[in-house]
Amino acid sequence: MGVAAPLAVAALLGACLGAWTLAGAFGAVAIALLICLAASRYLAVALIVVAAFCAGQVLMARGAALPAGLASADLAVTGRILSLSDEGRFVRVRVAVASCRPLEAGRLPCERLRHVRVSWYDAPSLAVGERWSLTLRMRPPAGFANPDTFDYGAWLWREGIDATGYVRNAPPPQRLVDASPGLRERALEFLEAHTQEGVARRWLAALTLGAGERLEDSDWTLLNASGTTHLMVISGLHVGLAATFVLFLARGLARLTMPRRWRMATWPWWSAAGAAAGYAWLAGLEPPAMRAMIMTLVGLWVASGRHAPGPWQGWWLALAIVLLVDPLALWRPGLWLSFIAVGLLILAWQGRSRPRGAGGWLWALLRTQCLLAPLMAAAVLVAFDRLAPVAPLINLVAVPLVGSVMVPLGLTGWLLAWWPPLAEICWTLFGWLAQGVHTMLSVAVDVAPLWQPAAWQTLPLALVLASLTLLWALPGLSVAPRWVGSALLALLGVVLVPPSLPEGTLNVRLYDVGQGQLIELQTAHHRLLYDTGPRFGSGFMPLTTLWPAGQRFDGVIVSHADMDHAGGIAALRQDHVVARWWSPGVESLKVPVTPCRAGQRWQWDGVEFRFLWPRTNPATLADNDRSCVLLVSAGEQRLMITGDAGAEVEAALLARLGSEVDVLVAGHHGSRTSSSPAWVSATRPATVLFSAGRGNPHGHPHDEVVRRFRRAGSCMWNTAYDGALTFTLGGSHGIEVVPQRTLSDLGSGVGRACHAIESPP
Repeated sequence: MGVAAPLAVAALLGACLGAWTLAGAFGAVAIALLICLAASRYLAVALIVVAAFCAGQVLMARGAALPAGLASADLAVTGRILSLSDEGRFVRVRVAVASCRPLEAGRLPCERLRHVRVSWYDAPSLAVGERWSLTLRMRPPAGFANPDTFDYGAWLWREGIDATGYVRNAPPPQRLVDASPGLRERALEFLEAHTQEGVARRWLAALTLGAGERLEDSDWTLLNASGTTHLMVISGLHVGLAATFVLFLARGLARLTMPRRWRMATWPWWSAAGAAAGYAWLAGLEPPAMRAMIMTLVGLWVASGRHAPGPWQGWWLALAIVLLVDPLALWRPGLWLSFIAVGLLILAWQGRSRPRGAGGWLWALLRTQCLLAPLMAAAVLVAFDRLAPVAPLINLVAVPLVGSVMVPLGLTGWLLAWWPPLAEICWTLFGWLAQGVHTMLSVAVDVAPLWQPAAWQTLPLALVLASLTLLWALPGLSVAPRWVGSALLALLGVVLVPPSLPEGTLNVRLYDVGQGQLIELQTAHHRLLYDTGPRFGSGFMPLTTLWPAGQRFDGVIVSHADMDHAGGIAALRQDHVVARWWSPGVESLKVPVTPCRAGQRWQWDGVEFRFLWPRTNPATLADNDRSCVLLVSAGEQRLMITGDAGAEVEAALLARLGSEVDVLVAGHHGSRTSSSPAWVSATRPATVLFSAGRGNPHGHPHDEVVRRFRRAGSCMWNTAYDGALTFTLGGSHGIEVVPQRTLSDLGSGVGRACHAIESPP
């Protein structure tokens, strides 16, 4: 495969090296470089330089993140608006930073910031390309860390966003330079002036200009549910169509203007190459578009009679160039979805003769879609934890219709834009087809909606689907083994059984929901939630990200009505089924509740649940002191959850405690209004869990509380740093807390060992 494959592998290894920063790795690379220079191995030298270049870019991206010491500090930033998203109450803005300085003297510098993502409340009229002087309050890029959920922190990393926050009004923002629209923005303005608002305009912008931001949430929901999101990506088909049209046009002109030597003319090929590069650039040069551009250029090189490098060399070359330009693309699912699909096509069609006639092309299309469907389903399942049952059938119709009819119509409209009536005719036809495809997708999704399998099903199903593809794509196998293997794989996918808990054990997960609390307790056949997490000022509820819709909970305990504990009730009511609600019964939660009172107890699957508080009418108590206090016993091990109950409630519970507890969820997120010295001394928990938001303004957990538990010999964990915390109660091997995020990920090197969590000063 020539130099292309080693070049791509070097770029891959370099990007990984920059992300992992293994001890001694760069010294080893430097020594290897000197040895290769001394031995005159110049290809090896080039590969080492490529790896070092990619590693350096990744390291620079890591070093550009906002220092933790500047979290919640006011920063004076000037920058250019790259993208806008209207979220209703605020506008989400991505800014390319030109300069940054802290307003407070003596703070750490922030000049390394490159891109930031901020919320702008009560924003004025904004446009992409404007330069602004802003006062921002930000924090390092991070997200909640929960199992089997969207990793917002990882998304920020791979998108190159170095900080998140919001725009402050003091000092007030100032517009420095008005937007100077580029070619893409002018094209979008032309589209708005010559097409009607609706599906046609949005899809035309996405399909021909790569303006995916013009699609509404409803569009993405429909595309995701039908497995057709790839249709809205500027792919090799789009770039190839643009290059092919320009090539035919240029060769026709060459035939007319130089009939004796038009076959020797090279400028038509250069024109086609320019069209491919220009169109990919207009679409934003995202990894799929860049891959398509490079492979189209390789195809033009081969078709023009030059050296034929082979399809795999083009594939490896495209991968190498994409990673050299943007090593962070290595962590973007879109890159791998694109390259996996093209790689499968090369594997499936390499060595086969070209289809002949309409029947041959139809059979080729059917075979290609049948091969692609399971592999792409597996890739989407791994990347996004979802499966569209209708995708294989829908894509059989949608791919040729969109790629062979709608895209050419849309591009033809742009070529005729100099005469708007002709362009509008093409776009009107495009609009009719777009509306028809939209209706077809809607009907299909209603019949077979998007399926989000349980976490335990994801990897086995993905392996089954990928194996099915390889079984039919690999050459050399006869039909009988393929069908037998397919039947066995299908049977394996059906007989998968979920993991189960034995009687008398309890699986507990304290979710990372920021400054709030949400705990899931699961026995062999029952699920209970203690609290529902917060609802933030923007309206976002972290609970909506934790499970697919349609979950059933046998009970939900809302400790009290504060928004950081009861904020997710609306999402639970809308998306899930709750058999029973408990709460103190004072404030209205808009759900039918059973008041929690001391002495109430029940058993599920050999695990005992008991309320210890409140004893009588909680209306006479302060809001926090009304909290439902729950004690759970599984075998000889005990878990205590006290909500936000304060020191007075703890003192009243001491006489009813009985004995020490094994695991304690610290009261009020670790505030010093709870966890009194007497309470800590009496409970002496082996493990203490703090549910707190990272960088929260309250200083939770308070350092005084942390020191109390440390003196008591407790092992402490904090969702702010450890992410979600999972453990089993009642097992035979003691209690082992498993954090979703290890502190070594944050550079501390502590790892999963028991450690104390001090709140920042």
